[in-house]
Amino acid sequence: MVSAGKTPSGTQGALDLSGVKLASLGRRAGALLIDWALATVIATLLVDDLRANPWPQLGVFVLAHAFFVGLFGQTAGMALARIRCVSIVDGGAIGLPRAIIRALLLALVIPAVINDGDGRGLHDRAARSVMVQR
Repeated sequence: MVSAGKTPSGTQGALDLSGVKLASLGRRAGALLIDWALATVIATLLVDDLRANPWPQLGVFVLAHAFFVGLFGQTAGMALARIRCVSIVDGGAIGLPRAIIRALLLALVIPAVINDGDGRGLHDRAARSVMVQR
């Protein structure tokens, strides 16, 4: 669905966002909390004490996020929050390379906090993606 309607800032020939409901900050934060909790559970199975070594938790989060967003457009938390991460180019899943970039920037936190007029964080802009409500 490529159109000349409202498109994300600085993108030509991108997905028309005029008919798409963007995901709210609340839904995105809820999905993130669910995904972080799931990563914590999985990481506790891998290491003895996450208080002594919290890095496996972040690693599990980044790997799971990149895999599921890249191939399916959503993580378990996103599915429960009824949101998806789609490509602004064609509206489909963003693919693994772009999802890895997005997940790594999301793990840094600051890029996700800095938003543009479309509500897209720097991690979404770098991955050429947008969060939409299903």
